[in-house]
Amino acid sequence: MGGGVRFCAARLRGRQRGLPGIIRGRILQHLGVEQGGEQKQGGEGCGVLAWVGKAPMKVAVRATSRVRAYPGKGYFCTLLSATAFSKADHFPKYPMDHLRNFCIIAHIDHGKSTLADRLLQMTGTIADRDMQAQALDDMDLERERGITIKSKAIQMDYVQDGKKYALNLIDTPGHVDFSYEVSRSIAACEGALLIVDATQGIQAQTISNLYLALEHDLTIIPILNKMDLPSANPEEVKDQIVDLVGCKREDILSASGKTGLGVEKILEAIVARVPAPKGDPKAPLQALIFDSVFNSFRGIIAYYRVMNGTIRKGDKVKFFNTGVTYAADEVGVLKMDLRPKPEVLAGDVGYIISGIKTASEVKVGDTITHQERPCLEAIHGFEDVKPMVWAGIFPVDTDEYEELRDAMEKLKLNDASLTWTPESSAALGFGFRCGFLGLLHMEIIQERLEREFNMTVITTVPNVGYIVTKTNGDVINVHNPSELPEVMHIEKIEEPYIKAQVITKAEYTGAIMTLCIEKRGMLIGQNYLTTDRVELTFELPLGEVVFDFFDKLKSISRGYASFDYHPIDFKESDLIKLDILLNSEKVDALSALIHRDHAHELGKKMCSKLKELLPRQQFDIPIQAAIGVKIVARETVKALRKDVTAKCYGGDISRKRKLLEKQKEGKKRMRSVGSVEIPQQAFLAVLKLD
Repeated sequence: MGGGVRFCAARLRGRQRGLPGIIRGRILQHLGVEQGGEQKQGGEGCGVLAWVGKAPMKVAVRATSRVRAYPGKGYFCTLLSATAFSKADHFPKYPMDHLRNFCIIAHIDHGKSTLADRLLQMTGTIADRDMQAQALDDMDLERERGITIKSKAIQMDYVQDGKKYALNLIDTPGHVDFSYEVSRSIAACEGALLIVDATQGIQAQTISNLYLALEHDLTIIPILNKMDLPSANPEEVKDQIVDLVGCKREDILSASGKTGLGVEKILEAIVARVPAPKGDPKAPLQALIFDSVFNSFRGIIAYYRVMNGTIRKGDKVKFFNTGVTYAADEVGVLKMDLRPKPEVLAGDVGYIISGIKTASEVKVGDTITHQERPCLEAIHGFEDVKPMVWAGIFPVDTDEYEELRDAMEKLKLNDASLTWTPESSAALGFGFRCGFLGLLHMEIIQERLEREFNMTVITTVPNVGYIVTKTNGDVINVHNPSELPEVMHIEKIEEPYIKAQVITKAEYTGAIMTLCIEKRGMLIGQNYLTTDRVELTFELPLGEVVFDFFDKLKSISRGYASFDYHPIDFKESDLIKLDILLNSEKVDALSALIHRDHAHELGKKMCSKLKELLPRQQFDIPIQAAIGVKIVARETVKALRKDVTAKCYGGDISRKRKLLEKQKEGKKRMRSVGSVEIPQQAFLAVLKLD
């Protein structure tokens, strides 16, 4: 229960004198009472767990018992009875053939988190009174948007035919921007539940996640979800699953995450079909870190899967990546909260707290081993993530640069797909060049910085990375338009291309093809999955996708089209740098690398959008788009003007003209010294030019 506590157990009505808060909370958990409230279960003689001396005991207490504290002796209360029980009752050990590690994969919005909620309820992992929708999604942002952003691991206890099983579940995100979370979760599992929406059928991310699971030799259990909906089309969707997975029709389970239909059969299938983990508990320790989180009180908490060996509380452990040694202050398994255990065996998923405070000392994909008896080689970790979209993140107040750096380090612990390097901008000062997996990922990071770290930031125009070959033969990578060399020094510019897969209803095929061709895409494949569903494959420049492609795709297909992509290669393109000038000064944060054919049109749109967003000043603000020294578009934000001729009633026109000329001179002088403040929304206005 707690260090140095000899005995602590009581039915507690009112206050518990002398009991520390941490111990009080643990007692209440075992008793089933709410703090300061009435007892919820059991009455006089209610059985609870307690420590008596160093031995765990099963204790029955009087309903009116009061806890009394005796310095140096612990906590005591009136007992009805106390019987010894084995430590195994409190810390159950599961043989390896009674462990199952599995994840849930699917396209976005196919009901993964809802089905995970039903599994937690059915196994009693979470009480009905504590139940809420998306129970595993613990970020406010996830609940507000109704999406999963972070993978979440949890252990469920399940009894079948009198045998106890421990089921380690990892709920994964469905959006393509968080596919790195899915790939890490798959590495810690032997099986996967492939969820398919019975109303929508197979979509792009379903196929992508399935191939990811098959690459790791996972056992696939196909599940047809949302069977309670009147619009469900099970027979047609089953045909799609059979074609895709190559399974038998009877292997496909029907379920409903909302009503709980078929959840019991899913649990039975997990035990029957998912293979037990392999590994030797007596071998040198090998544990793969698949996630980590920063706790301001306890330091870094690393989540791992033990491949071989056993990790015990108090062990001296070494992280392969850094070679630094730590003591395992606490180890345990992942329930709805962290559940400490004396040891975590091979095949199991758990956590370790070692009091690490420096974010750079824990890397996702690293191997944990013992200091005295290390394993010979590290586990093959994860591939380094390849960012798809680059953008600058700058603090609004330049004095907050160091705070932003700390926030980024802590955020990277929890989101391994985020990459960043320091950079500086003439317009915005010091900040970071960040690599993201997509636009949603970028939006989420910005939102998390504001909510979790109270950092207000400015995000620049997103762009992709380019390869530039200079006339002297040097090859450089360019992630920021301001890094581009002068035109006379450039021999060629190559941009990244992607292979995009769009699955849509047949009636929207024409509109989607038109959109992709407008974005310099090339159709390379068209495959009818059913009479009404078609899979289109395109090769597209990634730079055309990062702006508004996904929004337009959803609009023209009325939300039916699903989109997935992966990078293929770099190809030479006729790209030029488009600069934006405000009051004749370049704003490097608004520069963009764009194809020559689209430059004039984009420049015009950006100028007119900025004209709407920039506040009027006491002087005219010219907004210009330029390619090199050539101006291709211009707008002017007119000055706020005082009516200087109001006092002239009649009289000669030369009198009015004299006053207007005098005002004009003053405005010109003001413009030469005036500076223009750019509002934050102007930097992202380029995304919503239509």
